Amino acid sequence: MAFLSDTLARVNPSPTIAVTNKARELAAAGRDIIGLGAGEPDFDTPQNIKDAAKAAIDAGRTKYTAVDGIPELKAAIVAKFKRENGLEYTAAQITVGSGGKQVLYNALVATLNPGDEVIIPAPYWVSYPDMVLLAGGVPVFVEGPMQTGYKITAEQLEAAITPRTKWLIFNSPSNPSGAGYSAAELKALTDVLLRHPQVWVMTDDMYEHLAFGDFKFATPAAVEPRLYDRTLTCNGVSKAYAMTGWRIGYAGGPEVLIKAIAKVQSQSTSNPCSISQYAAVEALNGPQDYIATSRAAFERRRNLVVAALNECPGIRCPMPEGAFYVYPSIAGCIGKTSAGGVKIADDEAFAAALLEETGVAVVFGAAFGLSPNFRISYATSDAALSEACARIKRFCEALR
Repeated sequence: MAFLSDTLARVNPSPTIAVTNKARELAAAGRDIIGLGAGEPDFDTPQNIKDAAKAAIDAGRTKYTAVDGIPELKAAIVAKFKRENGLEYTAAQITVGSGGKQVLYNALVATLNPGDEVIIPAPYWVSYPDMVLLAGGVPVFVEGPMQTGYKITAEQLEAAITPRTKWLIFNSPSNPSGAGYSAAELKALTDVLLRHPQVWVMTDDMYEHLAFGDFKFATPAAVEPRLYDRTLTCNGVSKAYAMTGWRIGYAGGPEVLIKAIAKVQSQSTSNPCSISQYAAVEALNGPQDYIATSRAAFERRRNLVVAALNECPGIRCPMPEGAFYVYPSIAGCIGKTSAGGVKIADDEAFAAALLEETGVAVVFGAAFGLSPNFRISYATSDAALSEACARIKRFCEALR
């Protein structure tokens, strides 16, 4: 349609949202569907956080706030960064947005000029490339294959940097793979970045608290303090506190960048929801016992799903370090034909046939930039996961 912009034509709708919507439509039509596409905790928001939101409503805290966050929330974020990450920020170095996605997008809009390059390790969260394109930049992909634990190496990062590189987007633990970089692995990357002062680092630490086993979360500005002045450390309350719908994300970074982000937000959405902000204050300052409880549940589910998928013919599923996703390879299924007569030419065909023939909704790997794979979100009940994996196994066993 000629009326629409050329920029929009370069951008794809979110595949994860599309899969979730398709699963809902089929379920509404009476199909027995198990949706494993949505990346959100299935637990309810903790009661103390809900109570704080109700108290904010009763106190009349329902008006406009400062564009990029109330002072109380900025203070809570400053305290969180110091307490949990060893990072010292002032309130002037903090921005709050309507979800982590808005913070990332605002930063890209505020900094990218046409042709600026943004390095994105693959597999990647589906929104990173399209946000870069919307902001006028050029996404540059660096593949981290299953053989390296879905992580990129220092040598790969060095080779990808050009004079046009402005950002590295760094996500650990990762959506979609669950891969987590140790402090030592991260130090190898930050050593490269020190040699390229034009490159800034945008971290997406949303899954910080979902780190399993012996894996310890690390973030770039803490691992290499010399990068502090060109790092935007992004996080939010969505995954850690089961607050996806509350839409509160935040970041800490250099004051000049924080002011630029506020300028963008002032002319787009203005402030995040006032009530959600007061709820987020309680989330960060209040009791933290929910985090350990949910982490234990997700770790149990991870172990369940990885073991079950590795019993499926043609599937190999590595053990992720964190988040609540697995990203198995289906290389052994490509070229075969399903019981329903579908040729499995690629991971998109696999996911479509799996949904149609078994009622299990997953997201195909091409959406995340690395194939042939698919992503499962195990943020659902043990019973649903066990049944879904049993259906996937029967589907794979029937491939010919």
